[in-house]
Amino acid sequence: MSIKLVVFDIAGTTVKDDHEVSKAFQAAMQLSGYEVELAKIDPLMGYEKTLAIRKMLAEHEADQSIITDELVNTIHKEFVQQMIKFYQFAPGIEALPNVEETFAKLHEQGVKVGINTGFSRDIADTIVARLQWREKGLIDYVVGSDEVELGRPHPFMIQKMMAEAGITDALEVAKVGDTEVDVREGQNAGCQYSIGVTTGIFTRDELASYDPTHIIDDIAQVIDIINQ
Repeated sequence: MSIKLVVFDIAGTTVKDDHEVSKAFQAAMQLSGYEVELAKIDPLMGYEKTLAIRKMLAEHEADQSIITDELVNTIHKEFVQQMIKFYQFAPGIEALPNVEETFAKLHEQGVKVGINTGFSRDIADTIVARLQWREKGLIDYVVGSDEVELGRPHPFMIQKMMAEAGITDALEVAKVGDTEVDVREGQNAGCQYSIGVTTGIFTRDELASYDPTHIIDDIAQVIDIINQ
């Protein structure tokens, strides 16, 4: 069955990320009194961010009764502010190699391009605006994790995008991402292809343990996969 929609993650998959997301998490946690190593944060990339904060707190707070919605929201608010400021003003915010060319080639083949993310929609919109992907006509859909009932690894962001695209069969969809939950999101949605890419936090061996349909080192390989 031919692919009609490819859904890409953002940080580490389509946008360069030098652990900046993990560093923002680390700084936000530190302001609330928690010292968390980057090595403990990296595996949580891709998750909906308030869930990632709860996972970090569960590991670093001895008194679990302290982990309230108020504490989680305070840390998340600081994280969002840091991320928006970073993506608005930091130098070097750029698409990873061959990303924009791949988006354009998909469009040439009549395939829709979607972006989804563990970020909230306001951060996603900031990135898309900075890279001018809408002005360039490179993407068709954007979904943030705060726009659905549950973020990754649940399939709801992909399903929301499918509904917007008028697609009812997940075998007409491919998912591409650089983390465990990206791969599992594609699997849980029933996508024909759930593709791991090694340009982000996870290594090839780490991605392989989640059984993606493919592991690629260059996003341009998506074109070959959906045309095979």
